[in-house]
Amino acid sequence: MTGEIVGQTDATKFPRYTEPNTFARLPRISEVADAAVGIVGVPFDSGVSYRPGARFGPSHVRAGSKLLRPFNPALGVEPFAAHQVADFGDIPVNPFNIDEAITTIDTEVTALRTHGTTLLTIGGDHTIALPILRSLARDHGKIAVLHFDAHLDTWDTYFGAAYTHGTPFRRASEEGLIDMERSLHMGIRGPLYSKTDLEDDAVLGFQVIRSDDYEFDGVASIVERMRARLDGGPVYVSVDIDVLDPAHAPGTGTPEAGGLTSRELLNTLRGLVGLDVVGADIVEVAPAYDHAEITGIAAATVGYELLSVLAANN
Repeated sequence: MTGEIVGQTDATKFPRYTEPNTFARLPRISEVADAAVGIVGVPFDSGVSYRPGARFGPSHVRAGSKLLRPFNPALGVEPFAAHQVADFGDIPVNPFNIDEAITTIDTEVTALRTHGTTLLTIGGDHTIALPILRSLARDHGKIAVLHFDAHLDTWDTYFGAAYTHGTPFRRASEEGLIDMERSLHMGIRGPLYSKTDLEDDAVLGFQVIRSDDYEFDGVASIVERMRARLDGGPVYVSVDIDVLDPAHAPGTGTPEAGGLTSRELLNTLRGLVGLDVVGADIVEVAPAYDHAEITGIAAATVGYELLSVLAANN
């Protein structure tokens, strides 16, 4: 192994539908000296409350990423040439014990980050965001959470359970992990359990940009509001793929009508250039419900834009 940057397998010489089965056909971590940015899967969905299947998300998103090319014209960067990016494989977690799974994710993510690697994590359900934030907060202190989702994910419990895919950001706020002056939900829509849900959410430190705001205000205005809220410290980006309308992401566990388009989401993510992004995840891809890889391709492209932001910020 050398210190030279190893990029994608060349798609002009090796067809995209062949090996390797890594994200964007990037090298595995065992094939490079080290990595500034790592992609890691967490195949865990024991925290879901409706349709299961997100445990198969990491492999599905990797399959959808085979189409990705080395130059991003929207940002004018080569995300795999700016620094070494590698696929770290998957973190094996206990599917029968949520508490143990959360501990394992925290421990493994911390180990992968030991040498300064920034991680893009592919879930898995949204439960995984909590242990990742625990790991990051030990190094960075309070972190602004930029949360793309149809749902708030700040509910207290489901069936008495405190750790589910609908509760990670309530727990994170209660544990003092998030910056309550800089955190933001994006794309929220659909029915709630109570009119107090939004009031309780505000107490936990979040502002809300609704899905409908994109229609009324436009992407440029949304990005301006987002940057103003996030500026001034570390940012963690958490993308539940159900932030997209089911027309753009049918393969997810809790779909909601009236969501963002793929174009709106990708253009919003590009607005993160220049901010201190210290990590990100893409969660809730459930391939059993995904027709023609629509959701997997959308999620892979979301990952590509996040990697491009990290490259532009390098």
